[in-house]
Amino acid sequence: MVVPTRGRNKESPPLKPGHQQHQSPGASPGSGRGRPPHSPGRQVPGGARAMRKGGGGRRGARSDPQRPCREGPAAEGERDVLGRGPLRLLRVCRDRLRVFVDDRKAFIVKADSKIWLTFLLAVFAGVLHWCHITTLFENDRHFSHLSTLEREMAFRTEMGLYYSYFKIIIEAPSFWNGVWAIMNDRLTEYPLVINTLQRFNLYPEVVLASWYRIYTAIMDFLGVPTKTCWTVNRGKGLSPVESCEGLGDPASFYVAVIFLLNGLMMSLFFIYGTYLSGSRLGGLVTVMCFFFNHGECTRVMWTPPLRESFSYPFLVLQMLLLTYILRIPNINTGSLIALCVSNIFFMLPWQFAQFVLLTQIASLFAVCIMGYIDSCKLQKILSAHMVSLVVCFILMFGNSMLLTSYYAASLVVIWVILELSPKVLKNSRREVYLWVIEGCAWLFGTVTLKYLTSLVFGIADDAHIGNILKSKFIGYKDFDTLMYTCAAEFDFMEKETPVRYTKTLLLPVVLVVFGVIIKRAIKYLMWALSQAGQYERDERFNHGELVYHALQLLAYSVLAILIMRLKLFLTPHLCVMASLVCSKQLFGWLFCKIQPKTLVFAILALMAIEGSANLQTQWNIMGEFSNLPQEELLEWIKVSTRQDAVFAGAMPTMASVKLSTLRPIVNHPHYEDAGLRARTKVVYSMYSRKPAKEVKRELIKLGVNYYILEESLCVSRKKPGCSMPEIWDVEDPANSGKIPLCTLMSKDSRPYFITVFENSNYRVLKIPKE
Repeated sequence: MVVPTRGRNKESPPLKPGHQQHQSPGASPGSGRGRPPHSPGRQVPGGARAMRKGGGGRRGARSDPQRPCREGPAAEGERDVLGRGPLRLLRVCRDRLRVFVDDRKAFIVKADSKIWLTFLLAVFAGVLHWCHITTLFENDRHFSHLSTLEREMAFRTEMGLYYSYFKIIIEAPSFWNGVWAIMNDRLTEYPLVINTLQRFNLYPEVVLASWYRIYTAIMDFLGVPTKTCWTVNRGKGLSPVESCEGLGDPASFYVAVIFLLNGLMMSLFFIYGTYLSGSRLGGLVTVMCFFFNHGECTRVMWTPPLRESFSYPFLVLQMLLLTYILRIPNINTGSLIALCVSNIFFMLPWQFAQFVLLTQIASLFAVCIMGYIDSCKLQKILSAHMVSLVVCFILMFGNSMLLTSYYAASLVVIWVILELSPKVLKNSRREVYLWVIEGCAWLFGTVTLKYLTSLVFGIADDAHIGNILKSKFIGYKDFDTLMYTCAAEFDFMEKETPVRYTKTLLLPVVLVVFGVIIKRAIKYLMWALSQAGQYERDERFNHGELVYHALQLLAYSVLAILIMRLKLFLTPHLCVMASLVCSKQLFGWLFCKIQPKTLVFAILALMAIEGSANLQTQWNIMGEFSNLPQEELLEWIKVSTRQDAVFAGAMPTMASVKLSTLRPIVNHPHYEDAGLRARTKVVYSMYSRKPAKEVKRELIKLGVNYYILEESLCVSRKKPGCSMPEIWDVEDPANSGKIPLCTLMSKDSRPYFITVFENSNYRVLKIPKE
């Protein structure tokens, strides 16, 4: 008896690199179109060896149910077996079942081993990044040896503001008391009562505070100590301080969770690069590029509490899910739900997330109108975006900036275009002029709808964004705009940044990848616009996810050039794009001449020359946080002022005053509110050339008792036109040429103010009632 063992342990010869079977993308067995091929990065584990005859390599060895009966010796042998009785038939069935199970078992074991290896490497990359950023943070601040007050002072500007709400919740009698306190806050914008959950994207602090309370409660119940405290002698005539280390310390717990999340982000980057390129080598390239350009990719190791530290890891997850959705022929509900959830986790912690998602849907719309994805798939993706936007709007207690954003307007406009375009533009062929019409309709519709919704709801909170863009192109200036553009992170990208990208070979590698994608895409578009049949067009480059990544790279590049801070989106995306150097879809022709591993490791070796120097520079950073003048100020406030005394001053200092002294303040660093910007302008009038009497009158209207004056703000000048008096000259030209009020107050604050505290950096002015 001969038992057929079709495909068992039998190797089919692999296709030559660079050669493909001539089958239409989207083809199914027996039809010319309708289902896309295996996408890059989703090969059957085992490569060509795992493919069986009869399945074409698509879905295993499933046979065609409508094939004709076999003839010949094999068929005769089978009839002979059937004719020898039911016992023999059962034996044949048993043997065939055993062969089938053995084949499937080998396939599953091989697949599982590949998947587990990928995940183990991803975990290793995540642990490595967690160790790296934790070490850098500790080396920079010696955080483990700081006192509680010093740790709070280390969270400067808006970092201290965000951390203060975490502190309020964990110190409240109960978790819900703490949440109620931050939802009815009178300390942040005295005398107003504001819902900070609505205004400041504070869900990360709420979640971390709940975890901290649960952790400490469990450890206390079990009798396990959560922190170790000792006295640190600071020397130089400074008093000793108590320093505690361990997850029981609130600041240490807070920072540790952020670093764990960003370690997980690196695991996602490895999986992302592996999936996009179709090779674990691609994941390796992504991770190594990130490390070699670490200072350009992230600042979490220097500024952990910033919103991007919580939000960006979920953007990486969201783009990985989006890549998967763009590749699969039919979107399942689970994929859309996962995309929606990742959108929510990305948008909730960060007010700027909407601008990133705006570039994403714009890129997807461009991919759609060029024919790389169908409108039905794009509408399903848009529906996930719309649901996540509505959920965030609800969770943010009706934050109007979400519904009146360019992102929300763009979602609606693109949906309308996709619905009306087939009816209005009745042309089955895709022409260039149709792309231009649809693109202009999107741009005009988005701007118009955004303007109308802001007008209807009376929202001006994001008006400064438009002014910042105007300042980039036409030199527009006003007080609020200069407060942003005079800061280095909101200036144009440094000229040295592309040079640093080039030295690590990141930019050259990505330019090669980008050039290949664009070349292949243009060829495809030329075929799509020609008279060729649909079958021939489908034979061409039809990888919409790669075109999307190329367009997203362009969008990130524009953002980073205009606003240097946004290179934190560009550089990691460059690292992801670099993984495509391992893609057989793009470089299969090259891999038939040189082994992929040889090429990749040669590139990484060249990258490591400058990359290792960059890492060594980071490791060499050694410091210890100390800010004695501010420490003296905060201690004086705690001892010498009433609990309800109201303070005003520079935004970074106000965040520290609120965090460490819990005194009411009238202004703070979260500048994305029109009312707060107006308050800040009043507070900063102390650095203008206005009369002291006028400034005092306006401060009394805000209820201010003490003003913290910083002489450095009066004289410092980051670049021409950016000292505070010069900024006020733009806003208040009538008083231009007079001596700045801050200069006068530094010499003698009387008769309108009384100096009650002074040190090398700060002067506290008491405002007497009139």
